[in-house]
Amino acid sequence: MVGQTVSVGFQVGVRRTFPISPEQVWSFLTSQEGMKLWLGNVSPFAFNEGEIFTSDEGISGQLRIIKPYRQLRLKWGKKDWEKPSTLQIRLLSNHPDRTTISFHQENLDNPITREQMKQYWEDVLSVIRQKTSTVNDEEQMDK
Repeated sequence: MVGQTVSVGFQVGVRRTFPISPEQVWSFLTSQEGMKLWLGNVSPFAFNEGEIFTSDEGISGQLRIIKPYRQLRLKWGKKDWEKPSTLQIRLLSNHPDRTTISFHQENLDNPITREQMKQYWEDVLSVIRQKTSTVNDEEQMDK
């Protein structure tokens, strides 16, 4: 079955490349506006390993690994899930002005949840594209 593994249940990965630096992507993802896209409405936090969060929308989890400008790994779940998944966000870049954002989620319980999360992360990346292209356009105007 598509997306099913023996060791981590169902998994999904979605990625997209943006014409901005890893620092700009990191700054956006960890801003209140960015966090609202992928975590929901949460109280601001400092992105420390071990930090626990719960959003108004029922998304909760715990930060596990934080490598600024490169990687976030966390437990991530919705309130109606039996168990949380593992979410990894990677920022991949070989150029100072181009970054690929990769969302990879594993330990999903079934193919329906996998498809829902695939759509969720694709939607998040689409909104990030809209938001960051506006930022990039404003920076180009300032030059």
